[in-house]
Amino acid sequence: MKNPGFLKMIRAPFLSSIIAPVFAGSFLAASINGYLDITGFILVTITGTGLHIATNVYNDIYDTLQGTDKVNVHRNEASGGSGVLLENPALIGNMFLIARIGLVVAFTGTVLLTFLRDPYFWSYLWGLFLLSAFFSKYYTAPPFKLAYRGFGEISVWFAFGPMAILIAAVGQGIGFHPQILMLMPATGLSTSSILLVGQMIDIDADREGGKHGVASRMGTGFTSGLYLFVQIAIIFNILLISYFYPGTSWIFLFVLLPYLFLFPGAARIITTFHNDPGHLKRGAKLTVLIHLAFSLLLIVTLILYVLIT
Repeated sequence: MKNPGFLKMIRAPFLSSIIAPVFAGSFLAASINGYLDITGFILVTITGTGLHIATNVYNDIYDTLQGTDKVNVHRNEASGGSGVLLENPALIGNMFLIARIGLVVAFTGTVLLTFLRDPYFWSYLWGLFLLSAFFSKYYTAPPFKLAYRGFGEISVWFAFGPMAILIAAVGQGIGFHPQILMLMPATGLSTSSILLVGQMIDIDADREGGKHGVASRMGTGFTSGLYLFVQIAIIFNILLISYFYPGTSWIFLFVLLPYLFLFPGAARIITTFHNDPGHLKRGAKLTVLIHLAFSLLLIVTLILYVLIT
């Protein structure tokens, strides 16, 4: 069998889910401080990336071991995992090693951040690291198996929204500032939108494997409605930011461009064909494009906001 590349093993394209909140939180904190702490920014980026790599790899490992990936006949770029262990089961040792290295890298970054930041922030740093490390493994691993017990959606939103934004801000020496709090929901909701479409595609495999996400429990019709709610909540979040942030906050409206050009098509596909995995795959690709464009525009907009505020 062809040996998969490292980037496939860590599901590199989806690292945007952590890059976006880490960069966004860091640059927003820089606008509050009036400067960007480069060392803190680099260490937070390393920590977040290490945790996300561990999450992706552990997710693949335990979904395969518990049978969910084995019965999934609708695997695609946006859902169903990488399939690495199905094609190359002998790589399980390598996969465990990658996941553990990701956690060690994140631990090292947290240690270094501890020396960099005031003691006031130490409880934030270590609390966020320990909770993130717990999510990274036990999202799918026993005995907790959060995604299998109906806690997957809230875990994803919390990890890639509030937690990631806050640790990025702490890396710049900022805590629960009102602007930081207002930014927290959007990035986690964006990642959750991908999860929801993936659940609709993977519903049969999830039910057979005992993975009780919202689609498995409530059906695809309900989940398609929840998908619309999540995307509209992102739009509302950005509108609030553009209105309440000080200075030239109107530039945040550019972050909504993917929702002007891509979201209507994705919404039509997902609501019309919510129980048709074949058609949903097109909606999933559009959702990933929305997420990637939104993430990139959010980062660029926050850089501009730092420069002109």
